[in-house]
Amino acid sequence: FTETDVEVSEAVDFAELYPYSVRRYDSIETVTGRGKGVGLVISPWNFPVAIPCGGLVAALAAGNTVLFKPSSEAVLVAWELCQCFWDAGISKNTLQFLPCSSSRTGPQLTGHPEIDFIILTGGTDTGLSILEDNPGMYLAAETGGKNATIITDMADRDQAIKNVIYSAFSNCGQKCSATSLLILEQTVYDDPHFQKQLVDAAKSMHVGSAWDFTNSLGPLIKPPAGDLAHGLHDLDTGEEWVLQPQMINGNPQLWSLGIKYGVRPHSYSHMTEFFGPILCVMRADDLDHALGLVNQTGYGLTSGIESLDKREQKKWQKKILAGNLYINRGTTGAITLRQPFGGMGKSALGPGIKAGSLDYVSQFMEFAEHGYPHIGAVAEDHDLLRLANDWEIRARWQLFGDDNEEIIKTVFAVKSYLFHVEQKFGRREDYFHIRGQDNILRYLPLQKIVIRLHADDSLFETLARIGAARVAGCRPVVSLPKDLNNSVTQFLKERYGRALLKNTPVITQSNHQLLQTLPDIDRLRYAAPGRVPETLLQRAAEIGFYIAKTPVYMEGRLELLQYYRQQSICNSYHRYGNLGDRGELE
Repeated sequence: FTETDVEVSEAVDFAELYPYSVRRYDSIETVTGRGKGVGLVISPWNFPVAIPCGGLVAALAAGNTVLFKPSSEAVLVAWELCQCFWDAGISKNTLQFLPCSSSRTGPQLTGHPEIDFIILTGGTDTGLSILEDNPGMYLAAETGGKNATIITDMADRDQAIKNVIYSAFSNCGQKCSATSLLILEQTVYDDPHFQKQLVDAAKSMHVGSAWDFTNSLGPLIKPPAGDLAHGLHDLDTGEEWVLQPQMINGNPQLWSLGIKYGVRPHSYSHMTEFFGPILCVMRADDLDHALGLVNQTGYGLTSGIESLDKREQKKWQKKILAGNLYINRGTTGAITLRQPFGGMGKSALGPGIKAGSLDYVSQFMEFAEHGYPHIGAVAEDHDLLRLANDWEIRARWQLFGDDNEEIIKTVFAVKSYLFHVEQKFGRREDYFHIRGQDNILRYLPLQKIVIRLHADDSLFETLARIGAARVAGCRPVVSLPKDLNNSVTQFLKERYGRALLKNTPVITQSNHQLLQTLPDIDRLRYAAPGRVPETLLQRAAEIGFYIAKTPVYMEGRLELLQYYRQQSICNSYHRYGNLGDRGELE
């Protein structure tokens, strides 16, 4: 019941935030937005109200018709959720309820040519299979996670145990954000008192019927199978149970909590998401070693650190690869807008725009620009600003000939990009300013981004993408097809093109050579969907690589979304209500 309360509250938050987000885009005077068409929302069983509600509200608010395919284990809850939407006035033609078998009927939906986008919360394998069936599909997917918490020697150990136990075992470990991996600095790992406290805390979490309020945890969704069954029953080399999970009262869906020590690097327990009441504990020499162990999993959904040392916190924030970071608090329970949710690496497929953020709805909309964007003053003295001002003067004298209009559009685009980096993308945003807790949303520039040219690309589409990547702080590479030689490529070779590029490599590659590089780059940016070769789409689908192929916009709030990755940081800096140094400042 305690978990249900916060879940319904999250659903309410989604229903309030996403329509507000759409209105923010509607307020851009030079942009008109509309829905992409038909969206398919595929939701899981572990958050049967909040997650589908978020997907449905986002897709509907953006102006789409929505097909809703819930998990087979959560059909009844999904039906009640649809009743809420229909009772509120949403047409049954606009929101259609389609309970069906994922294995038999699901592929007919995900591969149907009339589906314009898919919102998925589920396993990484599920997302990859959807892309394999339909490589060109726009998929926004939050997938699995092998989430870790690091406890250093500088932690408050009592607080750390409290946070880890809740993060690992609430909902019986069946949250995608649950701490599955606990990495202890060697002094903590070797401390028998810490181990005893950890085990005692886990033993205090009683498992049983949800209707008996003396129980902290209820049943699993179904009897353990696959990875979870292996995790509950088997130990790998060097591992030992310090708290062995047991079936309760002969009920295969009721299991006591399990904690295993001695998990080794690259082992099954280290690299596998179990999605159940198992906590895998590893020993690290120091923080750097612990960071390496976390990042080796390839997942990047949530991650936590327990340390009172600000230097350790700073290093961890810089090096950890995860979408939601938590300092001295649990890794579960993200709140809409306060901690927008979504991962990196194997924990996300698609552009990775966070659910619960103001940007989320944009990916389910199509935008048309009419007129030049309105821009404010740019404070930073940037070389691209100087170049844009030079181009603007020359364009007013019609010195670019047939390219004059393309150059003017590029000038407005570059200035819009610079302005919105200063106003939004380059800032650390905290929408709530809660005393005792920072909740930061920051935009991390993608590192290696390849801008792929096509014979149909206009001069504006080419120059604007290069400008956006440079303004965002990426390391762009311009990739030319081997047979491409036109007025656009000629412009890049001349004075003003070279000034825009400024140390940006320009290389010539066949499509085959390009697809071989996908695992080594962060994003591939095309100027339109129809210009991406089918072989490239298929290769990208196989490895879950996102190719950005939205239209190129002058408006910075739209275009710059393609060049950043979002990250949420929640830092509970108070100590049992004491604000420390910050209290003196306030």
